[in-house]
Amino acid sequence: MTKTELAQKVFKASYLTGTFKLRSGQISNEYFDKYKFESDPELLRLLAKHMAPLILPETQILAGLELGGVPLATALSLETGIPLIFVRKKEKQYGTQKIAEGLEFSGKKVCVIEDVITTGGQVIESCQELKKQGAMITQVISVILRGSGKELAEQGLNLNSLFTMDELKNSAVL
Repeated sequence: MTKTELAQKVFKASYLTGTFKLRSGQISNEYFDKYKFESDPELLRLLAKHMAPLILPETQILAGLELGGVPLATALSLETGIPLIFVRKKEKQYGTQKIAEGLEFSGKKVCVIEDVITTGGQVIESCQELKKQGAMITQVISVILRGSGKELAEQGLNLNSLFTMDELKNSAVL
């Protein structure tokens, strides 16, 4: 399947119109419901196949951000054989009291996986927490970039997205 064909499938499965409040606080009249493409096993598999080449070769750990990044990182781990960790939005208040679960990641080269990025606020917060615990963040990969990505660049984070919002919208008219 070509990237354009995949874009058409993602758009068809997840594009909604209406009034939506984004995590950034912005109000939008259009929205990509990531759970529509992440809960479809065939679409998730295809996304992993197309995202895998974006991962830098030196990557040692994939980090799936709660909640949408977790199925994507899992699919990518299965596709690439790269181990993964599951990153919470906030440190767990009981049990292990960790921000991330899974393998040891301190001192390892980590690729952070997210579904949709507008301003990247949660990605930036999560990367800061992972770095405090010794992760070497090599890049961030998302399925959809809604914004410019400048906020992540300002934090020194290397962002690669499979699609921009414009690419997805343009694929619908092909």
